[in-house]
Amino acid sequence: MATPTTALNDGSSLPAIGFGTYPLKAAEGVSAIVSALEAGYRLLDTAVNYDNEQAVGEAIRRSGIPREQIQVATKIPGRHHAYDEARASIRGSLEKLGVDSIDLHLIHWPNPSVGLYAEAWRALVDARADGEVKAIGVSNFTEEHLQRIIDESGVTPAVNQIELHPYFPQQQMREVHERLGIQTVAWSPMGKRQAPFGEPPVADAAAAHGVTPGQVILRWHHQIGSLPIPKSATPERQRQNLDIFGFELSEAEVAAITALGRPDGRLFDGDPNTHEEM
Repeated sequence: MATPTTALNDGSSLPAIGFGTYPLKAAEGVSAIVSALEAGYRLLDTAVNYDNEQAVGEAIRRSGIPREQIQVATKIPGRHHAYDEARASIRGSLEKLGVDSIDLHLIHWPNPSVGLYAEAWRALVDARADGEVKAIGVSNFTEEHLQRIIDESGVTPAVNQIELHPYFPQQQMREVHERLGIQTVAWSPMGKRQAPFGEPPVADAAAAHGVTPGQVILRWHHQIGSLPIPKSATPERQRQNLDIFGFELSEAEVAAITALGRPDGRLFDGDPNTHEEM
């Protein structure tokens, strides 16, 4: 089944599910990413700090799939937030990926104690105007961070990529995104090692629909308006993760999975107000 697309606030669109590439590197990483492309993924998510942009670019070329059919997202690290360094970081990503333009470029973390994320945002706005990037967004931004860059630039991010999974459903940030017209993108969409595959709302829905618990969680993302970017190096799991558009969860099933949320549901101490990644 073809993957539907999600419209963004800048007139562009993204596939409704993407492929996370962390921590796929070197030859094994290239093979895993090629496998994902062959399975049907058309959105690849990488970052400077994943140290695998070259592997992603090589996988795109090796796949034989036309470049214009594949969308690549990457991210500016905290150490490159100053305007000139952000512009240089964007060009460095272009070079490592071996592409003429980047489909979606994000700021990886706001790093508020450094206080330069608005400069990095201005760099992205200018890079888009210059054709180096197509769509621009952020990652791990709070409502306060979002409002600052919108107020200072007049440009609203197309996406905000945040931690989001059944134990941390981010209802407040999803409401902020909906109000501002920002697409929610979910990293660690299943919750990694804490994935709630055995939780009754997930396991019961999987049994009812004849699918895997992982497919249930990814379908839950789709139905709450989240764009998940699962990662797997296993071809069969890659295909399963992509195959979520042939069934639909009931409203009660969606609500029960959302109700698994916990106040301490984060995978690590990743509060964007305090966590910094340089």
